[in-house]
Amino acid sequence: MSKVTLTPELQLAVEQFYYREARMLDGRQYQQWFALLCEDMRYIMPSRTNPLVDNRERGNEDMISIERELEGEDSDGCPIREEGYLQMMMRVERAYKMNSWSENPPARTRRIVGNIEITADDGDTLRIVSNFHLHYSRPGSGNFLYSGQRRDTLLKVDGDYKIAHRTVIMDYANVDYPTLGLFF
Repeated sequence: MSKVTLTPELQLAVEQFYYREARMLDGRQYQQWFALLCEDMRYIMPSRTNPLVDNRERGNEDMISIERELEGEDSDGCPIREEGYLQMMMRVERAYKMNSWSENPPARTRRIVGNIEITADDGDTLRIVSNFHLHYSRPGSGNFLYSGQRRDTLLKVDGDYKIAHRTVIMDYANVDYPTLGLFF
C-alpha cells in the first residue's frame, strides 16, 4: 500500500460511501447493503482482553497499544465474530424469513459514522479507519449505545467501492449488550 495523496474528491467519495452504507443499514435495506460486499470479503470482530501494562516497555507506545488487547485476528485468541461472504448472505436472508423471531419486531438503529481517515491508497484499493456510534432500541427493551472503530479495505469495482475486509473493534469493558449480531 502506498501513502495517500488525499484529494477533496477522494475524501468526499469515501465519506459518501459510508453515509450511504449507514442509511441502508438503518433503513433495513440489507439486500442493497449486501451488494456493497466483495465475494471474498472477511468480517472480523476481535475479542478484547485486558492485559497488564508491561513496565519494561516504559516510554514505548507499544506499552499501552490497543493492538495488545485484540484477539482473533492473526492471533491465537478467538474472535467474537469471524465471517465471510456466505455467512453474511445467510444473515441477510434470515432477516426476511417469517421465523426470524430474534428480530420480530425489528430493532431500530441509527448509525453515526465519523473520523473517516484514508490511511493508504493503492489505486483501486483503499485502507480506511473510521469510528462509529450505533444507537439500538427495540420495543419492550432498553436503549443501547454501541461504539467502536472500523478498519476497512475498500476495492473500487465498476466505479464504486465495495468492502473487501472489515475489522470492527468494539469499545467495551464488559459485553452487556443485547446482541453483537448487528452489521457494524
